[in-house]
Amino acid sequence: MSDLSASRKRYNSWSDKIFDICNIIFLCMLVVVTLYPFINMFALSFNNANDSIRGGIYLWPREWTWENYKYIFNESSIYHATLISALRTIVGTVISVFCTAMLAYTVSRQEFVLRKFVTIAFVFTMYFSGGLIPGYLLIRELDLINSFWVYIFPGIIGVFNMIVVRSFIEGLPEGIMESAKIDGAGEFMTFIRIVLPLTVPALATISLFVAVGQWNSWFDVFLYNSSRIELSTLQYELMKILSTSNTAANSMSAADQFAAGQSGASMVTPTSIRATMTIIASLPIIMVYPFLQKYFVKGMTVGGVKG
Repeated sequence: MSDLSASRKRYNSWSDKIFDICNIIFLCMLVVVTLYPFINMFALSFNNANDSIRGGIYLWPREWTWENYKYIFNESSIYHATLISALRTIVGTVISVFCTAMLAYTVSRQEFVLRKFVTIAFVFTMYFSGGLIPGYLLIRELDLINSFWVYIFPGIIGVFNMIVVRSFIEGLPEGIMESAKIDGAGEFMTFIRIVLPLTVPALATISLFVAVGQWNSWFDVFLYNSSRIELSTLQYELMKILSTSNTAANSMSAADQFAAGQSGASMVTPTSIRATMTIIASLPIIMVYPFLQKYFVKGMTVGGVKG
């Protein structure tokens, strides 16, 4: 009892209280710094674009309006592009995670003779690449230009994701996989029945990484599928809308913009469009993240450190 009371006194000392207060203040400031840009974008997206030119929009819209969202969703190509983005995100994430997990399981096995060579070869690609032009020529030779699969195959393996999953697998008890082999399971059956269920936290972690990358990608559309409207993605269409609004804003003089604002005419600006695009593009990932959060924390903690 004396030891317990002594430890409580030490914990309740002024130094501990000061540390807790400073820690809480620091974390609150971190939350504010993290959330403020998104809240500001939210306020700008729902504020009248003419009024936003005056500035002073921080946490709450001054003049509520749906015009910014109407401007974007009036584009008929947005809806089909959203479907393509969702399709490439789902298909790309499933295929990439499965292939990455198979590679991670392979290089995690001690009996695999070429495990070090394969690992070094993949890690090498993290730091060196052929460049944009050789990459385009390779995609062309593979006949992936103007194809949906150009969104899937080039980035099917993420080296960082593979390292995370490999570290997670190496931390699993070896006896579980040995017992499966004793029962007659082959490598593929061991991977499907034993490894995959046990690596759900790591797989959920890299699934979030891959899904965000697929959802936000637009440059590959510009390079390989810009001539096929039916394969355009949401991000690429939003980029084109922003480019159009920038061009229109640059063609208007400052006096014209001010006159439009004074007359109350419906108008959008690059700033309001950019804010609206941010909300539209971020919302699906924000909705998915809470379901993966518990796996995300565990997967990064265990997968990032061997053992």
